[in-house]
Amino acid sequence: MARPIRIEFEGGFYHVTSRGNTRQEIFADTEDYRTFLSTLADVAERYRWLVHAYCLMDNHYHLLIETPQANLSRGMRQLNGVYTQKYNRRHDRVGHLFQGRYKAFVVEKDAYLLELSRYIALNPIRAGLVSSPEDWSWSSYGVMAGMRPKESFLHTDWMLGLFSPSKVQAHELYTSFVMEGLDRENPLKEARGGLILGRGTFIEKVQKLIEDSETGEAVRMEKYAARPSLAEIFEGMERNEGIYHAVYRWGYKLTDVGNHIGLHYSRVSKIASKVAKSKT
Repeated sequence: MARPIRIEFEGGFYHVTSRGNTRQEIFADTEDYRTFLSTLADVAERYRWLVHAYCLMDNHYHLLIETPQANLSRGMRQLNGVYTQKYNRRHDRVGHLFQGRYKAFVVEKDAYLLELSRYIALNPIRAGLVSSPEDWSWSSYGVMAGMRPKESFLHTDWMLGLFSPSKVQAHELYTSFVMEGLDRENPLKEARGGLILGRGTFIEKVQKLIEDSETGEAVRMEKYAARPSLAEIFEGMERNEGIYHAVYRWGYKLTDVGNHIGLHYSRVSKIASKVAKSKT
């Protein structure tokens, strides 16, 4: 099955979610949650992301991300890769932590930012973990509601400004807005083709990007020009699995992979083939 095309453009806005492999937990305790948020802060600074909202659950997470530069894929590889490395080291494990690739919806910011923020904030209630969103420490709701200091990577001014120029009033109106959404449907169900969430002209714009990508140019840009470095591929990944991904997924030459990890290219070829056969 072909991998879904990632539509990336300057000023893109995305709802991103990533789940644990076989739905396993990705946050075992408070330290794990804090480690992920610290990693997210580093990635947001490095890739100039604007994080508008987040919610970390036990086996998955939700992010609302705006990308001034067209770099969602690169940032997500860094985020999940570095966190996996830290989680595996701390819990004395190896292998994948996340289930396949993350899922990203391309979103029209002006039309859906508030609705998605509300949906994300209410996730812990829908999961039966808490009775009120402020009782869940690992989401941006506490900041938006004025109950917790703002994290360095979280951008709240634009969204709160939609409610009132007064911060105090904006916090109050936001909390009311969130609680009014308890009986609302998941807004992502409205996404066109399971990918695009927006109104007519926005959908047409993104569909045009998809059509252009089908000529092959956008796919090549994503897979090769924006592919991770060998260092990023092997970071947090068992060696043989990293060889397989470098060769089969990202198209690196056997000699380049061998030089990077200190193996002869023939040995790299045998390892890559062996891992590939184990996956069939």
